[in-house]
Amino acid sequence: MKRAFTLLALVACLSSGAAFAATTPAVPTPATPSSTASGAELFTLKNGMQLIVQPDRRAPTAVHMVWVRVGSMDEVDGVTGVAHVLEHMMFKGTKTLPPGDFSRRVAALGGRENAFTSRDYTGYYQQIPSNRLEDVMKLESDRFANNQWPDEEFKKELEVVKEERRLRTEDQPRAVLSEQLFATTFIASPYRRPIIGWMSDLDALTPNDARAFYRQWYTPTNAVVVVAGDVDPAKVRAWAEKYYGSIPAHALPERKPRIEPVQQGMRRIAVKAPAEQAYVALAFRTPSLERLDKLTDADNDALALMVLSAVFSGYDGARLDRALTQGENRVADSASSGAMVTGRGPSLFMLSGVPAAGKTAQQVEDALRAEVTRVARDGVSEAELARVKTQWIASTVYERDSVMNQAQELGGNWIQGFPLDANERLLALLRTVTPAQVQAVAAKYFGDDQLTVGTLLPQPLEGLRARPTLPPGTVIR
Repeated sequence: MKRAFTLLALVACLSSGAAFAATTPAVPTPATPSSTASGAELFTLKNGMQLIVQPDRRAPTAVHMVWVRVGSMDEVDGVTGVAHVLEHMMFKGTKTLPPGDFSRRVAALGGRENAFTSRDYTGYYQQIPSNRLEDVMKLESDRFANNQWPDEEFKKELEVVKEERRLRTEDQPRAVLSEQLFATTFIASPYRRPIIGWMSDLDALTPNDARAFYRQWYTPTNAVVVVAGDVDPAKVRAWAEKYYGSIPAHALPERKPRIEPVQQGMRRIAVKAPAEQAYVALAFRTPSLERLDKLTDADNDALALMVLSAVFSGYDGARLDRALTQGENRVADSASSGAMVTGRGPSLFMLSGVPAAGKTAQQVEDALRAEVTRVARDGVSEAELARVKTQWIASTVYERDSVMNQAQELGGNWIQGFPLDANERLLALLRTVTPAQVQAVAAKYFGDDQLTVGTLLPQPLEGLRARPTLPPGTVIR
């Protein structure tokens, strides 16, 4: 079943890394605490690190996260994948913890933990009984400040990352297409590089590459601690000062803008890979949502594009479902859209589809573009927009039942430089989007010169590689 679009899905990019923007936004660093109606509070620790606390006392559990404003877009050519490899190495020891002990200790506290890397950020989390929160804050602050490991651990973990690349990219035809689509769509932007890295760069990656990346970017002023759950904000702040506030801070490397040049014509790629079905993906260059007050024309267009995407595929039976996958003249087994308009790099609007039996990728491409043309010509109804907005409101309430979702929302907004109440502000803004605005962006941003098309050409399945066996207990994060 298709999951309805939610604000969390629209704004938070999390481990998928699928949220984008045109330029790097200014990041606020308030010197005094701020708060929201939901009870979330933001503090700045004595070393410049920030802390966000969201109390939710409905269950005796808490989520503790550290978000670092560094991802694959901060890498340089030749060491792609190092942000993600470092995420793996953060589990491999500190001055006082041997490799693997971090995860064992979290498990002994009754918790679960993991991490994620995107183009824009890296994050680490633990979900634990709330009475063990101080214990995980002590553990996490130690590895943030004192991560170290032997070269042999790096070499072993690098092989795990390579196998992750094989399993999740090279063995997945649509992932291969997506990787090459991004490499074709972007020229100057570091978004052209895959999060997991090119295999040749992984082959050449050294322990000191990861150590250097860690020393450059893992500093308190480039990170936020997020805690949500059954907690007392005053206690959490005191623990944060105790364990995080004493970590020395250093200056960050200068971030160059690397602005993507204007696209000057349609681009096309075809990817051959063993697969059962063809697939087509259309990537249109679009503006970004950079702020939630004093909106520019580009911000307003980005909001309308978010609504347009929800009109296309935001719920069961939305426009792409009805037009492409249902009825006697169906051309696709599935079709979807996505307005990727927030983040630290260039923005895209995506349309994609899988041809039905007897249909071609070209027919699906034509049908997808015809739906955009239809909105540009005929517009959308107030009733259609009302349905989308009602679903957003309901899903926002539902998401708040999860302390993990609350923490993810707050961390993702901090990365973007948005305020604590960004989702409430965004929901209010989306409710003001009119049919005329949706029709206008459909007419404005879907021309050939803004488009890159990727098509998967299925090859015989006999071409699939044999999968090697990893050592027992290997964790692919």
